[in-house]
Parts: sequence; C-alpha cells; structure tokens
Amino acid sequence: MSRGTRILLGLPMALLVIAFAASIAALLWSSLAADGMTLIVAQLADPMMQRILWRTVWIAVATTLLCLLLGYPLALFLARSPRRDLWLMLVISPWLVSIVVRTFGWMVLLGNRGVLNEALRNLGLIDMPIRILFTPTAVLIGLTHVLLPFMVIALLSSLLRQDIRLEEAARVLGATGWQSFRRVTLPLSLPGVLGGCSLVLLISTGAIVTPLLLGGLRDRMLGTQIYTEIFQIFDFARASAMATILLVVSLLLVMPLQMWEGRLRRRGSL
Repeated sequence: MSRGTRILLGLPMALLVIAFAASIAALLWSSLAADGMTLIVAQLADPMMQRILWRTVWIAVATTLLCLLLGYPLALFLARSPRRDLWLMLVISPWLVSIVVRTFGWMVLLGNRGVLNEALRNLGLIDMPIRILFTPTAVLIGLTHVLLPFMVIALLSSLLRQDIRLEEAARVLGATGWQSFRRVTLPLSLPGVLGGCSLVLLISTGAIVTPLLLGGLRDRMLGTQIYTEIFQIFDFARASAMATILLVVSLLLVMPLQMWEGRLRRRGSL
C-alpha cells in the first residue's frame, strides 16, 4: 500500500476518532463540572436509578444472548447455502424500513387487542388478553428483532473466512457433526462471536426508540431516561451524569469480551 493511499484512508479515520474523542470529552466535562461527581454519586445512590440501571444491563445482556442463539444458526446456514445472496438480502431487508415503523409493527402485534392476543383468543387458548406490550419482555423482543441482523453479519464475516476443508478433514478423521462444530467451526468463528456480541451489547444499552415505544414510561431503560431528562424535563446536568454512567457501564460490559479476544489472539487461537 502506497503512502498516499495510507494518507487517504487515514484522514477519514482520524476525523472519526477526533469527533468521537471531542464528544466524549465534552460529555465528561459537562457531567463532572459544577459538582458533577456529586450528581453522579447521587444518581447511583437513587433506588429508582438503580432499578433503571439494572433493567438496562439485564435487557442488554439478554438481547445479546438471544441474538447470538438465533443468529449463529442463521449465519451458519447462510455461509453454507449456495443461495447466500438471496437469503442475506432477506436478513438485512428490515434495514430498509425505519426503526420506528418496525417497532410500531410490534406494538400492533403485541398489544392487548393485537394480532397475537386476538389469535390466541380465537383459538380458545385464553379468555383475557396477555399483557406483553409495555413490559420488559416486549422490549426484549423488539431489540432482538432490530439487532439480530448486526449479529448475523458479524458472524457471517467470520464464518466465510473459514476453510470448509477443515471441517471435511475432521469428518474424515472420524469426528461427528457436533464434534466438528465444537472443535473446528466454533473456535474459528470466535472473532465473529465476540465482535457481534460487543456490537449488540453496545447498541442495546443505549437504545431509545424501541424501549420507549415498547416499554413505555414504566419500564424505562437508561437511554429512555436520558431522553426524558433532555426533552421533557430539560435537566441537562442530570442527563449528562446519566450519560456518563451509561458510558462507564457500556465499557464495563464490553471490556471482558475484548480482553477475552485479546487473550485468544495472544495464544494464537484466533
């Protein structure tokens, strides 16, 4: 790669890094200035904020696990399918529709008079509607639907780099399908697993639209609470403190995954 090419590629990256660093610095300055640390400590000591923080963490982790469990078989199918391009278009087709429209679709499906409850009632399985909308379950379903393509793309990029002959060699040597997957396919796909989990985890912790529409004001997450503080209460200092807490929590959630990936790379497992 020539020097000019490296400069052309490095300039956009430098702009992104500078803009990101400047925004983080501005956030930290606004949240720590004028007794900001006292405000952060007060937020962490608030029982309501503790419940919101815990809800944010467990929904983000559960969404990541669901996306991994659903996305890995789908990505493996795409990697082995001769019609990969067609199936991939179907996977990413939800990105052609606004996230607001997709989330509203789940409101229609999960409401008390929605498609799901009406179908169960017509089948005689329930007498009263099941309350799903405006619960953490609805938020979990919506976030999984929104973020599943991110996990699939990350896993697919890792699976496509694998040499299919390694699996064939394992089968020739007597390994069963499960043994071949556990000892060959899964270890080689760990970069995609860790990358996809990190991406979904980061996006889900700061999600606003889906938790706001499907979770309502009762089961709020940290992102929706920050949105409320800015656009409804106009308390920017409190919102900055919450944003700092969200940043730290997101880093604490992702750091173990990145450390695991770095350890595997140093051992030469990836």
